[in-house]
Amino acid sequence: MTAPSIRRLTLADAPAYREARLAALRADPDAFVTTAEHFAAWPAERLAERLAPDAPGVTLGAFLKGDLVGLLTLMREQPPTQAHRVNIFSVSVAPAARGQGVGEALVRAAIAEVQTWPGVTALNLAVMDTQHAARRLYERCGFRVWGTQPDAVRRDGRVHAEHWMWLPL
Repeated sequence: MTAPSIRRLTLADAPAYREARLAALRADPDAFVTTAEHFAAWPAERLAERLAPDAPGVTLGAFLKGDLVGLLTLMREQPPTQAHRVNIFSVSVAPAARGQGVGEALVRAAIAEVQTWPGVTALNLAVMDTQHAARRLYERCGFRVWGTQPDAVRRDGRVHAEHWMWLPL
């Protein structure tokens, strides 16, 4: 099994990012708050803002054999009183790449990345109650649930809770 290569995505990756994100939203809609339809409507400028060198967050990509198969976005809180916190968003691994260590490689790369950011003491994320494998992955990487928000997301007549997790750094 080949280990994935992980790197920060750049503007040159925008087409592959759009395709990978849309595929993730369509393949597992219950895992995300954003819908495929909402993301598909993003203008190219908004996508470019997310991947720009001066973007407020960092989007990491996981590559296997040159293909973008995993995504993870890091965003630092903006208020000075909360700037010690970084949030993980939009984590996905393409179905064909699951079970190959891609998710764990992404999460561990994210942890390593934020450990280089001055003043960061906590890494946070939310995982939907339907995403048992993702929750186990985050727990293997040291995250712990600190709370659960019931009735967090309503989709197609179903109600979902979100488990809020954190990792002290």
